[in-house]
Amino acid sequence: MSTKTVSPNTLRRDGDSGQSGDKIFSTASLLAGCLILAVLFSVAIFLLVQAFPTFVADPADISGGNGFGSYIWPIVIGTVIAATIALIIATPVGIGVALFISHYAPRRLAQGFGYLIDLLAAIPSVVYGAWGYAVLAPQLALAYDWLATNLGWIPIFEGPASNTGRTMLTAGIVLAVMVLPIITSLSREIFLQTPKLHEEASLALGATRWEMIKMAVLPFARPGIISAAMLGLGRALGETMAVALVLSGGALTASLIQTGNQTIAAEIALNFPEAFGLRLSELIAAGLVLFVITLAVNMIARWIISRHKEFSGAN
Repeated sequence: MSTKTVSPNTLRRDGDSGQSGDKIFSTASLLAGCLILAVLFSVAIFLLVQAFPTFVADPADISGGNGFGSYIWPIVIGTVIAATIALIIATPVGIGVALFISHYAPRRLAQGFGYLIDLLAAIPSVVYGAWGYAVLAPQLALAYDWLATNLGWIPIFEGPASNTGRTMLTAGIVLAVMVLPIITSLSREIFLQTPKLHEEASLALGATRWEMIKMAVLPFARPGIISAAMLGLGRALGETMAVALVLSGGALTASLIQTGNQTIAAEIALNFPEAFGLRLSELIAAGLVLFVITLAVNMIARWIISRHKEFSGAN
């Protein structure tokens, strides 16, 4: 066997090559980070400049005739309602699926099931919208009639129910399916990071599998679950095509089964092609509001991760 002779010159050359590679990688990473910040700053400046005419215009010239606040407030509420419905439905389902994959399913089944859940994220939003419009909404219309008849005394189920099923509740259900892969994937990774010693100690003390999950896994993963839910919320807030196809927009109403309500993203998508002048500035100003809301949601998620990173495995 031949042996390779290692000399000080060889070590020096290898060390110089490694240092050069580190410098190139660190410089590229720094440039990529600066580029992201520059793009984000450019988008913010563009939105501010293009939306400025809306803020200084006569309130009577704004859509609705009562100023930008009266115009944007109902669709902000609609955006928050749709995203909240999606979060209420998707979060417990996503946590349950993630727990099944990480702690209950056999290894082979868990791997295939995880791929299947991740595949949902690859489906275009327009496909979800078409499914919600053509399949889900007609099926839910019958259920909405039942809700209006039997639970109409509750404001969110007040009738008359939509005959088409294209309501805010339908849009929220479609959004829930869309954000489910995000919440499930992140929660699953957090669950898998739970220290094995904690799980084994719980089982050794006589805990059942569910008691072990309740005492060891969920407390460890709580900050990560919150962050996953808020990232899903950010996706739901900005979704456009699916909501535009499913929701039959209209005036703000408390009922989730009536025709009405609108979201910022759908408002922009439906009206932008024909908009010009002040109307165009209105829609860009609405986009600025959505930009601020989404940015705030992501900043809160990052704050939660940084605050609890020593417990959540984020470090």
